[in-house]
Amino acid sequence: MSSAWLLPEHIADVLPAQARRVEELRRIWLDAARSYGYELVMPPLLEHIESLLSGTGHALDLKTFKLVDQLSGRTLGVRADATPQVARIDAHLLNRQGVTRLAYCGPVLHTRPASPHASREPLQLGAEIYGHAGLEADLEATELSLQGLLACGLNDLVMDLADVRLVDGVLAGLGVPQLDKATRLAIVAALTNKDVAVLRELAGQGALAAVPQAAEVLTGLTTLFGGDEVLAKAREALPAHPLVDAALNDLAWLAGHLRSSQPEVRVGFDLSDFSGYAYYSGTRFAVYGAGHVDALVRGGRYDEVGAVFGRRRPAVGFSLDLKILAEVLAARIGLAVRSAVRAPWGEDPALRQAVRDLRGQGHTVVCVLPGHEHDVQEFDCDRELALVDGRWAVRAL
Repeated sequence: MSSAWLLPEHIADVLPAQARRVEELRRIWLDAARSYGYELVMPPLLEHIESLLSGTGHALDLKTFKLVDQLSGRTLGVRADATPQVARIDAHLLNRQGVTRLAYCGPVLHTRPASPHASREPLQLGAEIYGHAGLEADLEATELSLQGLLACGLNDLVMDLADVRLVDGVLAGLGVPQLDKATRLAIVAALTNKDVAVLRELAGQGALAAVPQAAEVLTGLTTLFGGDEVLAKAREALPAHPLVDAALNDLAWLAGHLRSSQPEVRVGFDLSDFSGYAYYSGTRFAVYGAGHVDALVRGGRYDEVGAVFGRRRPAVGFSLDLKILAEVLAARIGLAVRSAVRAPWGEDPALRQAVRDLRGQGHTVVCVLPGHEHDVQEFDCDRELALVDGRWAVRAL
């Protein structure tokens, strides 16, 4: 029998130092989003399962915890991703005709961890812009994501750009007949994993077997990652098709503007990265840095996200896990102990007023309770409130 205080696997408490860092990061990101005009929304933690798994949410089915509502008898789901919820808010509750910018931050729950050491309860923060189909919205989302990371103190960032339209464009340009869903998803997975052996095997089966160039083009796509030379190579190596041309032109436009506005960020391309293929509808991006293996931020365009709610609105945005970001920052720059003022406990009205004044000015004041003068805590009391010449004053320790 397990101890009552043990938590489920991949679920953990966030202790004081880490919790403080997470909250600081939340404020940084939401302030950055507000500076761009994004409005904060707070979707509920659980909804009717039909709403959570509608449209692009079907990809979340296996990740979603399900339970029965004792009030209605209907099946509810605990959200595994907040984006479908935000799309519902835009489509039905706000129902605006023009551009809507929305930001959110809250926990999501996954039935299985995304990686061996990942939490099943990420703290998801995201920003989404609805109602504009042009690349200006894509650029805004990418710039906001970079500004947030830079504001957190990260540098040496790398942004990889891609476009999911390349899959359909390449297959159509090769003259491949309509593929069944399973084969198409297998191709996408192999491209994303850069699994050349699987791609060659798939190219020799079914409708692809009738296209001699299929194996060469698909395997060649896995080599198209790097700098601007990638786009030039892609124009030569990939079959001509309007979707291919549109994707490459859009990526070149985005990269040019990003390098101009964020010269400290390295912008490159990974044209075979189709992560989230079923979710995205156009350009997509991933930001790496601080030695973290996986992306710190992922985002892109997902114009189909609101279709199931009756409003197919252009949409683009990004999301990240603040817990992971806090861990990355702690490993890289440490969790600095916050400075504070130590004050004695006492009933002297002047002392108590001095403590209130300091706290009102934004200082952290830790009152030492009787009998606990040597307690250890996460605050670094580098100053003290002391009685000097009959007045309470702050002095260095």
